[in-house]
Amino acid sequence: MTTYAVTGATGHYGPIAVEQLLARGVVPGDIVAIARSPEKADALAGAGVEVRLGDYDRPETLAPALAGVDRLLLVSGSEVGSRVPQHTAVIEAAKAASVGHILYTSVLRADTTTLVIAPEHTATEKVIAASGIPHTFLRNGWYAENYAAAAPQHLARGVITHAAGDGRIAAATRADLAEAGAVALLSKEPREVYELAGPSFTYADLAATLTEITGTPVEARAVSAEQLTATLQEAGLDAGTAGFLTAVDTGIAQGELDGDTADLESLLARPATPLADVLRAALAA
Repeated sequence: MTTYAVTGATGHYGPIAVEQLLARGVVPGDIVAIARSPEKADALAGAGVEVRLGDYDRPETLAPALAGVDRLLLVSGSEVGSRVPQHTAVIEAAKAASVGHILYTSVLRADTTTLVIAPEHTATEKVIAASGIPHTFLRNGWYAENYAAAAPQHLARGVITHAAGDGRIAAATRADLAEAGAVALLSKEPREVYELAGPSFTYADLAATLTEITGTPVEARAVSAEQLTATLQEAGLDAGTAGFLTAVDTGIAQGELDGDTADLESLLARPATPLADVLRAALAA
C-alpha cells in the first residue's frame, strides 16, 4: 500500500490533485490531504480522505502531517518572499518522516529563467535536491486563469495594454496542471523534471479570441515597459504591483513564459485545454 499526500489541500490546485487521485482509483484512506485550515476541507474528509493539519509557517505541525507518507506532492506556497523557508520546513519534515519521493510545483525552466517569480522556486529545487530525497520537479507554466479573470475588463475597455511585444504565453489551466501532478504522483517511474506548458498565445491572440467568442471588438496595444508601468499606476495600482506586472510582461517578451505542450499532454494523455475554452467557461460563470 502506498500513501499519497498533497499539501495546500484547501487552495486552488491541491483539491483538484486529490480529486484526480480519487478519480484514478486511489482508495480514499490512502490519501492524506494536508491543509493549514483542515476545517475547510470538509468535502475531502466526507469523501473518506484523511485530512491533517499542516501549516508551512508552523514547522511543528509538519512532521505529524507527513507521518507514514510515501509520496508527497508539495504545492508551492502563495506568499511571495516567504516560500523558501516555508518549503524548507516541509522538506526537512519529509526527510525526518522518511518520505520516499517529493514532487514540487515549480516554474518553467526554473534552472535558467530570469522570470521575476523564479528565484524562490529555483532555491526550493536546490533544497530538495540537497535533501537526498528522490524528487520530481513539476515546472508549471502560467495559469490560463490569470488571463480569463481579466477578460471582463478587457471587454469593457476594448483594449489590452501590454509590454510583451510578440512574446508567447504557454499558459495551462490549473485543472490540467493539477491533473498532471496527480498522474506524476502515481507514476512508478516519474521523470526528474517535467516542463508543463499549455498551448501558447500572444496578447494579440488573446484579444482576437475574445473578439471571436463574444463579438465585442478587443485589440492588443503594445507599449514600452515604462509606458505600461505608468499606465498601471494611473489606473490605481501601487508602484510595487505595477512594477511586478511590467516585469512579467518583459519576461514574456523575452520568451520566458513560452514552452512546449509535450510533457503536459503526455501526462494528461490528451490535448491540453485551449485558450478559447478557458475564456468561454470564465465568461459563462
